[in-house]
Amino acid sequence: MNFLRPPACNAWCRVGLEFCLDAIPNAKPLRTFAGIALVLGAFTLFSANAQAEPIRGAGSTFAAPIIHLWSRDYEALRTDGGEFTSPDWRVDYEPVGSLAGVMRLDQPETDFAATDAPLTTEELAKRGLAQFPVVMGGIVVVANLDNVGAGELRLTGPVIADIYLGKVTKWSDPAIKAINPDLALPDATIEVLRREDGSGSTFTFTSFLSKVSPEWKEKVGADTLVKWPMGRGEKGTGGLASLTTATKNSISYLEYGQVVRLGLPFAALQNQSGAFIRPAPEAFEAGLATVAWDGAKGFSADTTNLAGEKAYPMAVVTYAVVSKDRGEGRINRVLDLFRVAFSRGADEASALGYIPVPSALAGQIEAYWTANLGAVNN
Repeated sequence: MNFLRPPACNAWCRVGLEFCLDAIPNAKPLRTFAGIALVLGAFTLFSANAQAEPIRGAGSTFAAPIIHLWSRDYEALRTDGGEFTSPDWRVDYEPVGSLAGVMRLDQPETDFAATDAPLTTEELAKRGLAQFPVVMGGIVVVANLDNVGAGELRLTGPVIADIYLGKVTKWSDPAIKAINPDLALPDATIEVLRREDGSGSTFTFTSFLSKVSPEWKEKVGADTLVKWPMGRGEKGTGGLASLTTATKNSISYLEYGQVVRLGLPFAALQNQSGAFIRPAPEAFEAGLATVAWDGAKGFSADTTNLAGEKAYPMAVVTYAVVSKDRGEGRINRVLDLFRVAFSRGADEASALGYIPVPSALAGQIEAYWTANLGAVNN
């Protein structure tokens, strides 16, 4: 039977079927049935595509650059070099801040949140959530001073706390000069800058200050959103970075990779051992290496003021948080994204100044997925 296509027709499937039916006696009922089946099949295919949705996430601005890069790579991998793609292979991530991201989990369309402030075991259990680390890094203190290069300025935790409490107001203050005797510091007012939205970076920064300054702990404390004693605020890591760049004699706290990419002058911070440490991936890793990761606690860990002679005192971990009621299909798409990130995205994370999840920890996380989220390997 010849299935040649007439010149005027582009519908291979339909025309081929018509030729078949024309060769069968009394085929009109069959032809009608076949037409209905084809229409229903096309409608089913259209409906399936119409229901396809991207993986939706929101939260950390700290981790936004690497999540966006992983999202692009994930779609390219699942497309496998072909022209056809699907919304199911895309990731729609909104960098709204850690606090807002976790709050978005109350919206049924959100598949995951990214937060730099881990949720407690009690909160995870109460809300039916699971969380796990996806990338690590560091929060650094930036001092935008003329003629002071990266790492030249030394600061201690108590002095930083006093600056943000409004007790140390000049760069020429004796408390700063005492730890920088050979540095020419301006007799200028310190422009105090900070985040004004709910931020995991703020949680890391204020957690560190709470450990090294009893007054800070009593008056302000540690959280993603605090009542700042003073200073100018800006939303998002990018917003605060832009404000810092534009403000001479300012001090702020920012994600390490962005600071390096912008060429901003960071300070060396004193750690628990009394050493002044410049921020760098190996200095963050030195502190993170002392963490005992526990899946039973949702991997929640305190990563500030960690022990270690070579440890920088403000490491940070970004966690993905998933609601267990999203359904197996939606949950496994999120896990597939981060499984690919763990196996293929380490070099990209390092290039942006982050610390990739170590392979041993990635193995623990995948076991956690199986035990807590019913994960299946794709």
